[in-house]
Amino acid sequence: MSARAWSAAAVATLAREAARSADTHLLQLGLPAFPGIDLYFKDESSHPTGSLKHRLARSLFLYALCNGRLREGQGTIDASSGSTAISEAWFARLLGLRFTAVMPETTAPAKVRLLRDYGADAVLAPVGADCRAVARARAAADDLCFLDQFGLAERATDWRGNNNIAESILAQMAREPHPEPAWIVCGAGTGGTSATIGRYLRLRGTRTRLCVAEPRGGAFAEGWRRRDPDARASAATVIEGIGRPRAEPGFLYDVVDAVDEVDDADSIAGAWLLGERLGRRYGGSSGTVLLACLRLARGMHAAGTGGSIVGLLGDGGERYAETLFDAAWLAARGIDVAAARAALRRQFDTGLPPGVPRTGLSPPASFPVRDR
Repeated sequence: MSARAWSAAAVATLAREAARSADTHLLQLGLPAFPGIDLYFKDESSHPTGSLKHRLARSLFLYALCNGRLREGQGTIDASSGSTAISEAWFARLLGLRFTAVMPETTAPAKVRLLRDYGADAVLAPVGADCRAVARARAAADDLCFLDQFGLAERATDWRGNNNIAESILAQMAREPHPEPAWIVCGAGTGGTSATIGRYLRLRGTRTRLCVAEPRGGAFAEGWRRRDPDARASAATVIEGIGRPRAEPGFLYDVVDAVDEVDDADSIAGAWLLGERLGRRYGGSSGTVLLACLRLARGMHAAGTGGSIVGLLGDGGERYAETLFDAAWLAARGIDVAAARAALRRQFDTGLPPGVPRTGLSPPASFPVRDR
C-alpha cells in the first residue's frame, strides 16, 4: 500500500470510529439551594476510552495524518499525565501502531495499568522532569511521530463545529428551560478544550461565558491574571490533568472570561460529592469544576439572576481508587477530605459558604471576571 493510500485508510478508520461513538451524556444535577439556576454536567467519561481526552487523541492522530507526519508502521509518542495517553494508546492500537507515553512517576497507578493493557509502553519520569522534552527527544532518536498534545491541542481540534464539545453542549441544551448557558466551566490541561469552547461560543455569537476551574496556584491562573504566556505555577497540585506547572502554548487567554482557583482538598471533596449525587465517581478535575460551578451559582443567586451552568466531567473516579479515593493516600499528604466534604455538602444543600450563619446568604467569594 502506498503512503498516501495508507493515510487515507487510516483517516477513514478514525471517521468510522467517530460515527460509532455516540455523543456523551448531559446530566442534570438538582440545585435546590439556588432556585431558578439549573446545573448540568457533560459526562466525558462515557467516551470509549473513559475521558474527555478521547476527542483530543482522535484529533491529534488526524492532525498528524493529514499533515503527512505519520507513516504506516511508525511508532507514536506523547507526554501526558495519563488520560490523553490512554486515549492515544487506544487509537494507536486501532490503527495498528505502537505508542509510548512519557508520564510523571506520580501518575495514578490505575492509569498506568490501563495504558499497558492497551499494549503501550510507559516511561515514568521523575518529579520535576519535563515530560514533553523527554518525549520530543525520544521521538527524534527513534524516528517516532511526536503527537505533542501540549503544543498542538488548540490547532488540532476543530473549533468551528464537527460535533466538537461546545457544539454538542449547545445542541443538547436546546430544549432545556435555559437553553443558552450563562456559564460553561472546564479545567485546563493543554488548553485545547477551553480554546475550542471559547472560540465556538464567539463563532455562534452567544452570551455564554467561559470559566476555567484551576487548582490554586496553577500556571494558567497565574498567566491569565498577568497575561503572561510564560507563567509558572506558584503551587503544586495532586489533581491530575489540570494545574499545569507552566503555561502551555494551547492556552488562549482572550477566550476565557473567568478563572476560579480551588484548593486540592475542596476539589477532592467535590469528586466525592459527585459520586454521592450522580451515582458514580469522577476524577479530581471534575471536583474542581463542581466547586467553580457552585461559586458561580452563588454569585448568580446573590445578583438575583437565573439561568443554566454547564460543567465538564473529565474522567471517571475508578482511575483514582488508589489515590484520591484512598484514605491512607490522603492521610499521607495531610488532606482532610472529611472536613472538606462536610463543608461542601453544606454549600450544596443550603447555598452557604463555610463559616456563614444560616440566617442569610453572603456575597460569593470573589474571583476575576473579565467584562465582555
